[in-house]
Amino acid sequence: MTSARLKYLSLGVLVFQTTSLVLTMRYSRTLQSDGPRYLASSAVVVAELLKILTCIGLVCKEHSYSVRALHSVLRQEILHKPIETLKLAIPSGIYTLQNNLLYVALSNLDAATYQVTYQLKILTTALFSVSMLGRRLGLYQWLSLLILMAGVALVQWPTDSPGTPEKEQPASGSPFVGLVAVLVACCSSGFAGVYFEKILKETKQSVWVRNIQLGMFGLVFGLFGMVLYDGERVREHGMFQGYNSITWTVVSLQALGGLVIAAVIKYADNILKGFATSLSIILSTLISYFWLQDFEPTSIFFLGAVLVIVATFLYGYESKPASIPSRA
Repeated sequence: MTSARLKYLSLGVLVFQTTSLVLTMRYSRTLQSDGPRYLASSAVVVAELLKILTCIGLVCKEHSYSVRALHSVLRQEILHKPIETLKLAIPSGIYTLQNNLLYVALSNLDAATYQVTYQLKILTTALFSVSMLGRRLGLYQWLSLLILMAGVALVQWPTDSPGTPEKEQPASGSPFVGLVAVLVACCSSGFAGVYFEKILKETKQSVWVRNIQLGMFGLVFGLFGMVLYDGERVREHGMFQGYNSITWTVVSLQALGGLVIAAVIKYADNILKGFATSLSIILSTLISYFWLQDFEPTSIFFLGAVLVIVATFLYGYESKPASIPSRA
């Protein structure tokens, strides 16, 4: 009974985190305001800092809230193992790039189209798993990847309608830029995820310590990117320009979302993750249409979305008996 409740709780948390992050990020990037819009590079830096502080708190909790034990663990695992720590620089840099790209994507694509297209990370993760981890995919999994590509292609299919030219131009941004950002984010997500999984399998370090190491490098890379691309605006209006309650919600969801998933994913099997993805796509579509009003669904989009949902379930069909666990 307790296990069943934990599974349903995991389902609710996964759906809430996935859907709320996408929708609030989209809303925050299209919200019209009098002052300057908040900087995506700044939000990434703040999210990394919040993630580090949260992981430090979790490590402290694991050691009965002993500050001395926390200091000993961090010194031993980070300072005394510089080579192991430096290995995290590669995925951290890629994750930082990916987080910035998600802001670019949702500044140019509606939440529903983004949600469906971003499921291509299943394809990139699978390909990198085969090449880097030697994982073998079954027939249903290869078939699901083909269905996934077909579904995303239909979602991105141009729907020119000469009768309604006023609806063809999005309120802000370029769909092509958004699509490129999502595709690059999918590739970076697949590579970084598999690389991080490989590191976790080679050592017995706490996942929270690993996330602190990731966050340290992510903070450095994020600050470098913010100074490089937005340095002039930061000097003019400050790092926290344009921040409001919506911005802080986005930052919190981005920082804590991955940690929440890492905490509950052990209770969620592949079928449950498929349900979470499907419900998230459906909710994003409905809210984009009725609340954000930046999305006009078409029959081709619905067909593509259904194919992506089917592919998500089909991909997890054969992975259940496999000995190597999949990454969330």
